[in-house]
Amino acid sequence: MAKIPDFTENEVWTIQTTLNERYGEEKELQLAESEIRLSTTDRELTVCPAVYWENGKCHFIIFKAGDSRYRCQFFYRIHQQYGTSITEFDDLSECTVVLLQTQADHEIEHEKEVG
Repeated sequence: MAKIPDFTENEVWTIQTTLNERYGEEKELQLAESEIRLSTTDRELTVCPAVYWENGKCHFIIFKAGDSRYRCQFFYRIHQQYGTSITEFDDLSECTVVLLQTQADHEIEHEKEVG
């Protein structure tokens, strides 16, 4: 299988701009690689580029699974990982916004439970 291309400058800008609008400040983005299964039937993991950032105690990651193919999740601890219920996005802006909204909704629900 061909190597999945790294995030482009434009893709990183898209994520950074969305985060700046959401938080009102610039978050430090870290470029990384992660191994994921591109299909539930895959036995092998595929190395994919990723963009990672933190906000408070929450960690966010967006994986690039191919050209215009993005996956995302947020987590607090290793056993507290959450997704958006959308397996894959073809629009990076939508992926980022849905990830942020899902996490915000999760925070609201968590506050109701403990609160």
